[in-house]
Amino acid sequence: MTLSNHTIFITSPLEPEHVERLRAVDPARVTVLFEPDLLPPVRYIADHKGAAFQRDAAQTARFLAALGAADILFDLPSAEDLPYATRLRWVQTTSTGVGPAVARLGLDRTEVVVTTARGVHAGPLAEFVFMALLAHFRDLKRLEAEQRAHRWVAYCGEEIAGRTLVVIGAGDLARGTARIAQALRMRVVAVARDVSKTRPDGLFDEVVPVSDLHAALARADAVVVTVPHTADTAGMMGAAEFAAMPKGSAFVNIGRGTVIDEQALIAALRSGHLGYAALDVTTIEPLPADSPLWDMDNVLICPHSASTVRSENQRIMDIFCDNLRLYLAGRPSEMRNILDMNLLY
Repeated sequence: MTLSNHTIFITSPLEPEHVERLRAVDPARVTVLFEPDLLPPVRYIADHKGAAFQRDAAQTARFLAALGAADILFDLPSAEDLPYATRLRWVQTTSTGVGPAVARLGLDRTEVVVTTARGVHAGPLAEFVFMALLAHFRDLKRLEAEQRAHRWVAYCGEEIAGRTLVVIGAGDLARGTARIAQALRMRVVAVARDVSKTRPDGLFDEVVPVSDLHAALARADAVVVTVPHTADTAGMMGAAEFAAMPKGSAFVNIGRGTVIDEQALIAALRSGHLGYAALDVTTIEPLPADSPLWDMDNVLICPHSASTVRSENQRIMDIFCDNLRLYLAGRPSEMRNILDMNLLY
């Protein structure tokens, strides 16, 4: 096999039309290795993990040979496979919060560039947030129960306008959430690591430092966690933080499960101090079958799928193709979404 200047190996499932988009960027200088039979079968569109799958000896040899030939990978390899990627210079990932995985692989101690899918998931995750919050504040369960009972009984409900939404974090997921919150006439307070950062979009009514977290939580009708798992964010929402939130307030996590103390969350929900929780992520995934969260009437569980929509791979490929053009032009520092190897986001 004769290789071009650069070789990309697709290491996780991807629709063929997106592979062809990548090949079209510069066919003379880039070889794209895409071997669907070496990848796990998909369970749904934009499934980057796939169903349980075992390569036979011949497939394993082909997979490892492709790893060895590639200097660019689409998606992170496993720890077992990484040593075979001896020419690796750049990985385009399919997720945003890849910092912990990059650290586990030891790539943060190498010269390998990692670019993320930051920005791809902000819209779908914001839609999930407000699906959950509107269902809670507008009491969807009441309407469903009344419909099942064939009852037509007028009542007075609540509205979401005028309420205060506190977002933990001020990045893309927080801004996507704030954009819809503003449209619904909510007040948005962001808790950020760096309050001095310029934010010209004006999506937050306030930006406060992490040192003011409890004061911000005390004003919240709803709290949304959007931050990735880092040494600074691990366990940042615990018993004291849930206690600081007003009685009956709502909590949504679209960041990472390890950011919260799950047992403290369960206790706050059981006591009635928290009125509602919607969780796209949990501390252990899949959520264990014996977790009390499954059976709580005031909890909505999503299997870490709120960001997965039909257009996901198209948007990831937009980033990858743009980045590839910059990489080929000798301008890798201008690529989008370069992972900071110190901050790991």
